[in-house]
Amino acid sequence: MLDDDQPATGPLAGVVVADFSRILAGPYATMLLADLGATVIKVEGPGTGDDTRTWVPPRSEDGTATYYLAINRGKRSIVLDLADPADLEVAQRLAARADVMIENFKPGGLARFGLDHATVAAGNPRIVYCSISGFGTAAGAALPGYDLLVQATSGLMSVTGAADGPPYRAGVAVFDVITGLHAAVAILAALQHRERTGEGQKVETNLLSAALSGLVNQTSAVLTGGVVPGRLGNAHLSLFPYEPLPTGDGELIVIAANDGQFRRLATAIGAPELLADPRFGSMGDRNAHRDELRTLLLARLATKSAQEWFDILAPAGVPCGPINTIDEGLALAERLGLDPVVTPGGVASVRNPVTYSATPPSYRRPPPALGADGAEIRAWLDDER
Repeated sequence: MLDDDQPATGPLAGVVVADFSRILAGPYATMLLADLGATVIKVEGPGTGDDTRTWVPPRSEDGTATYYLAINRGKRSIVLDLADPADLEVAQRLAARADVMIENFKPGGLARFGLDHATVAAGNPRIVYCSISGFGTAAGAALPGYDLLVQATSGLMSVTGAADGPPYRAGVAVFDVITGLHAAVAILAALQHRERTGEGQKVETNLLSAALSGLVNQTSAVLTGGVVPGRLGNAHLSLFPYEPLPTGDGELIVIAANDGQFRRLATAIGAPELLADPRFGSMGDRNAHRDELRTLLLARLATKSAQEWFDILAPAGVPCGPINTIDEGLALAERLGLDPVVTPGGVASVRNPVTYSATPPSYRRPPPALGADGAEIRAWLDDER
């Protein structure tokens, strides 16, 4: 096994991941596996390597693309030109040695290199082979898989933005992240199957399928209610209040997602008469009369600032909060004791969001420079012959 200054102690210690993915979904999945102890070997093409190394601005203090830094901690990097016979032989040996291989080439794109699942599994039947695509391997196989395309084609943008405005994308590549999470779950499930049976397998996911799953109540509205949702701005189709509301100074997120929370809200803002109004007796009633209820709530909220209402509503058990910037969100997590930042090798990134009582994540290596570990990896593969 390749040596680490901090030996892996997590549940995936000893698992070797050959990471032929790039950009976001695959690298996010493999970073999570590295956090859990896996040895992740990131295979990059010659020249610029992973596309996200060039996605600037912003840059870190040393000039590295912050996008790349976000999703590549814990890995080793080797540069391999698959069109070069010697490099291709190294790639094939890596696939033969790995426990897991993950790739997001266009479907079938690795077959000409002998790195498709059928060829790799013929020599390494225990391998868990994960393929990520944009639109699956059937009629959508040739379509490029970018998050923005899937935000548009899945319907997410049709429900994002003001009701009378244009569609908007989410402020982060949300479906790449969701797909990466599904890929990580699939790999872990396949490893568990292999633990029981000794059998490897191929697992596949794609951005559009992950998107439709991630749209949850919105896709359910279509499938079970015959309702095609539209844009509501910051409002919620099924809940009110569940949105930012203006106060005497600034906006505050105010949520009353059940009758108990609505009772606490009405009481805390000094409007107990709302509780006796039949228009607001249930969630369905409040949704049917949300315009009338909004007018009454805003009249009360206008009497104090957002901060003053937060100081009143939060202790009363009403879910509420300010609309923070990202730096303020990190600061909030710090104040709440979530310790959100880790700094492997001095490079700051967001902590793995899961805690484990027995096998905590570890952060052994910073995101690697392009090809930084090539000599070590090649020597390790030679030793394994």
